[in-house]
Amino acid sequence: MHDTHIGVDVGGTFTDVALYTDEDLTTAKVPSTEDQSVGVMAGIEKACEEAGIDPDEIAAFSHAMTVSVNALLERDGAKTALVTTEGFRDVLEIGRQARPDLYDLDAEKPAALVPRKRRYELDERATPEGIERAIDEGEVRELARELDGVESVAVCLLHAYAHDDNERRVAELLREALDVPVSTSSEVLAEFREFERSSTTAVDAYVTPAINSYVGRLAERAAEAGVPVPRIMQSNGGTAEADTVREHAVTTVLSGPAAGVVGAGATVPEEGGLVTFDMGGTSSDVSLVRDGEIERTTDAEIDGIPIGTPMVDVNTVGAGGGSIAWVDPGGALRVGPRSAGAEPGPACYGKGGERATVTDANVVLGYIGPETALGGEMTLDVEAAHDVLEDLAEEAGLENALEAARGVYRVANANMARAVRAVTVERGYDPRGFGLVAFGGAGPMHAVSLAESLDIERVVVPRPAGVLSAFGLLAADEKHDAVRTYRAPLEEADSGAVESVYADLEERVREETATGEPAIERAADLRYVGQSFEITVPLSEFDPAALEERFHAAHNQAYGYRMDEAVELVNLRATATVPREAPPVSYEGGGDPVVGTREAYFPGGGRHEATIYDRDRLAPGERVAGPAVLEQAESTTVLPPEWVGTVETDGTLTARRED
Repeated sequence: MHDTHIGVDVGGTFTDVALYTDEDLTTAKVPSTEDQSVGVMAGIEKACEEAGIDPDEIAAFSHAMTVSVNALLERDGAKTALVTTEGFRDVLEIGRQARPDLYDLDAEKPAALVPRKRRYELDERATPEGIERAIDEGEVRELARELDGVESVAVCLLHAYAHDDNERRVAELLREALDVPVSTSSEVLAEFREFERSSTTAVDAYVTPAINSYVGRLAERAAEAGVPVPRIMQSNGGTAEADTVREHAVTTVLSGPAAGVVGAGATVPEEGGLVTFDMGGTSSDVSLVRDGEIERTTDAEIDGIPIGTPMVDVNTVGAGGGSIAWVDPGGALRVGPRSAGAEPGPACYGKGGERATVTDANVVLGYIGPETALGGEMTLDVEAAHDVLEDLAEEAGLENALEAARGVYRVANANMARAVRAVTVERGYDPRGFGLVAFGGAGPMHAVSLAESLDIERVVVPRPAGVLSAFGLLAADEKHDAVRTYRAPLEEADSGAVESVYADLEERVREETATGEPAIERAADLRYVGQSFEITVPLSEFDPAALEERFHAAHNQAYGYRMDEAVELVNLRATATVPREAPPVSYEGGGDPVVGTREAYFPGGGRHEATIYDRDRLAPGERVAGPAVLEQAESTTVLPPEWVGTVETDGTLTARRED
């Protein structure tokens, strides 16, 4: 039994909607708005109108957003203060003393989220063994007076991951004195490593006011329309209650990309592994699904800022449909990371865009036709696309707009190929053994050419490819994570103490679960003695000998060797999951799918007369031979010559090169 459920994902250019009711899927795409909640409600209203239902008939609402990541990338988050132990005021700036680029003498590290003038020290001390010096409550109250005017506070005291008495009391006193959110490291990330813990806590404090404000506005707008309060997609690939993410805002920084990976994993048979490729208006996100499991990481950076909470392992490059093409001082053609966004957008949107973008190049190449309505309603200004590509050609010394468009397409694909290699080749995986799942508004236009450059033999385009992140929200599990550092040689670890920590972690994730009885999974971070970083290994019960053997095998898989050194236990983890299956969606197709032909240009193949198809009319089992362009309201799929696509029973298109 699946209730009427709507998923809404906000992107840099478009807001995507997937509405499921009675085994029917209705999709919609509307322009993103400065106040994202306005675009979200517009998308809900559009989808409901097309499905013939009222918004108050929606039983469940899931949402992915870019509020947190935008605050980080644009540096317009809250005016945040950091309270730390005396002597540790500059941890955020010292970091790991690693250079962004080893051989670039002018390389600059990103500025700390919290400037030095708003970083404060307290005379207190804890060690891994316990509290050495308690806080002076009078000192904290005096500090609270100095914090007047800040919008958020991060508290990260030394060794609070092990003993948080001082940190909790500081937070209590500050909450009593100040009417602002207070984030503590022991609640955000109870792990050792002062820099990563401080950074993650600072991020949580920095984005919390924006999340509070946005989720509050959206909940109010939803209530006015009779729509339930949204569940929010987290970076870990699972959803959570709105109130939960307001208390743990850092968990939302990769909300949108995570939803797309979940959607890909839910709609495509794995067959040896999947590279997920999501190309939207601003960027392209690449990730892996192996053995039916989404790859996750606790060692991620957003714009150079470390974040230690679990998240889907996504590699992002600034190459999307709205990415601006430009010529560098050396005369080389570049694409991104700057984007035209939704306003004014690419020149072909007819909103005043004056710089050539990837979308404009796709218009000139013939992949997007004059009659194409982006998002089902936005008509194109083809002449404007040709004009800006002519300008780019002149600047780059190319012959004409077509040559410039070819160059933009190749450069964008090269950027995305590097992202795919980063999650495959650089981690010991051969991309030729994976299928490429393409989605996002622009992904299916570039997917086959990208696959050819990587020798990937199978490209899969799900039926709701243009809004797959929104569809992924309908299939996302509820998921909550907790971690605590417990350091000891594995063979000397106290099993009773370990079980006690796991019991506490499991209690925490159970308390956060809201939609049913969760399945609890345990894991441990281990390393060889003397190593700096760990590998996470799942376990069912704490058996040191079996756990050590699993660690050896995991290390060998990741790095190609195992050692005879002793193994050290570092962190204990628990994850609560309430599973949810992707809703069954019927698909029939039918009618004449051919809508005409159009001249199009393909890498290495020159000019061709491509057949244009209405993809939604293709029947299950039908084969489509390239050169072809398959159009939908939310995305367009391009099949070059010598590639053939087959329509699966659920409407998914599987493309392979014809021998």
